[in-house]
Amino acid sequence: MNSSLLPPASPQKLSPSFENSTIQKQRHELQLLIAELKDRDKELNDMVAVHQRQLLAWEDDRQRILTLAERCNLLENELHKRNEIIKTLTKRLKLLESQQNDSKTTLEHTQQKFKELSQKTTDTTLHCQVLEEKNQNLNCSVLELSAKIGQLQAREQELLTMLKLKDKDILEATDHITEFTSKFKQLESALRAAKSEEFSINKEKQDFKLRLKELLLETNKLKDDLCEKMKENNEQREEIMQLKQENGYLKNELALSVEKANRKDQLLQFAKSKQVRTDTELSSLRQIYVKQQRDLQFLHFNLESSQELRQKHEKKTHEMRKPVPAQVSCSICWPSLDRWLLIWSLALSSTQALAAVQTAAVLIRQQNLQRLFAERRYQLQKKARLSCHSFLYDLDG
Repeated sequence: MNSSLLPPASPQKLSPSFENSTIQKQRHELQLLIAELKDRDKELNDMVAVHQRQLLAWEDDRQRILTLAERCNLLENELHKRNEIIKTLTKRLKLLESQQNDSKTTLEHTQQKFKELSQKTTDTTLHCQVLEEKNQNLNCSVLELSAKIGQLQAREQELLTMLKLKDKDILEATDHITEFTSKFKQLESALRAAKSEEFSINKEKQDFKLRLKELLLETNKLKDDLCEKMKENNEQREEIMQLKQENGYLKNELALSVEKANRKDQLLQFAKSKQVRTDTELSSLRQIYVKQQRDLQFLHFNLESSQELRQKHEKKTHEMRKPVPAQVSCSICWPSLDRWLLIWSLALSSTQALAAVQTAAVLIRQQNLQRLFAERRYQLQKKARLSCHSFLYDLDG
């Protein structure tokens, strides 16, 4: 450790200028310390305002969470409504299936009726063919009878010619004619009955044809109705599938919203715990700040008392006129010990030395506390910013 020694000088020349310079330096340092403390107080106030803003943001997030909870309740109500709609649709589907089964049974019944009617029509056609054959036989018999009538007329003429010759033959011929006329009348009555039967059979045939056409139309209508019902059934099934898919999507959205709400609650709890920690740290830093102010007041008091004691000692030295050697070190390598070495060099008594050592220790302690306070405040601000950014990012996500 290099040190340059000054030549000893008289205390009368050095003491007032040196004391004034040291007092001015100490005053300047005290003013700087007070300004730094004011700056720190402003920074603390800014941190309190930031915390108030964070509280307002937390309240906004809480209101958002409440709105999200209301939205979840609305979605649950909509889910209940959709479930009720699905139940009604399932009931309607069951009714439609029962109606479809009824329509199938009716269709089978109509098909059976159609088969019976077709069998009846085939029977009627066979009956018509038999009647037509009978009619043809009757026509043949009528033709034969007409031929016989012609022969009989010729024979009658022959008999008329022979009447003149034979009366007995005429009587016999008249008897034969009466018999033939009765037979002819019977044949005519049979022919009329056959014609009436043929006419009635034709009417029945036409009626059966009309009825068959109506039954075919009814079956076509039933087929069209069945196709429409099948289309409606398919559409309803597709709607039910879509509703089931929507129900699944809504359930997934509900689960996601519940997970988001749980994550937000966890983040809020973490933010609250961080805020409590920062509040405790701020309270401890404020307590340290109050202690520093008390130490500064105590230092001011010690400085005033040391100045009074020094003035008294200087008066005594002037009265006694005793020279006091003074050696001042100019270059000292330790910057942290400058202040208390100056105070130690200015001390002239044991009480003043103790006060100087105490003031130097308090000043060093104050510097260390100021550094710790600045570092801690920077760390707290960094943590608060990171927590705010992460919380806002989670809320946006």
